[in-house]
Amino acid sequence: MKELEGLLSILRRLKQSPDHEVRLLLLGLDNAGKTTLLKQLAAEDISHITPTQGFNIKSVQASGFKLNVWDIGGQRKIRPYWRSYFDNTDVLIYVIDSSDRKRLDETSLELADLLEEEKLAGVPLLIFANKQDLMTASPASVLAESLNLHTIRDRMWQVQACSALTAEGVQVDATNTACKLTKLETEWLSVWQQIS
Repeated sequence: MKELEGLLSILRRLKQSPDHEVRLLLLGLDNAGKTTLLKQLAAEDISHITPTQGFNIKSVQASGFKLNVWDIGGQRKIRPYWRSYFDNTDVLIYVIDSSDRKRLDETSLELADLLEEEKLAGVPLLIFANKQDLMTASPASVLAESLNLHTIRDRMWQVQACSALTAEGVQVDATNTACKLTKLETEWLSVWQQIS
């Protein structure tokens, strides 16, 4: 029941917000392409990207929403600090390097741990299956199966194939998906209030 109450409070806040400001938390293992993805969303130059040692914050306007995106470094030594950024997250974006099969178990464990976090209970999940431009990339559907996403019942989720490097599946698709997840939550709240 706590998860439902947390989700409802987020939905109420989103519905009442006149400027539709949404906080997106961008996580994933190091070298998954989080910062490149963030720079593509913000229409910035991606030619000089270095590993994120702390965090980056960007605001992006999309579909009537102001998306405040928090990109947190994914190195093993930084991951314990992720929980410092969980408060007030409206959508969790998890980026996976689709070409790195050696780290699929590691990324799966990290994602499972995130989904168990109380502060992220009920928060919609958008997974970017990144690096689809590489020949060794696993398709998004294969990653979804490997991650057992079909077992998630406490939140809305979606897997989006993309290449942060080429921007395919990123610019319009990413912002629209995040906005759709937010709008779907608001619609779900309206239906839920009518039947309760």
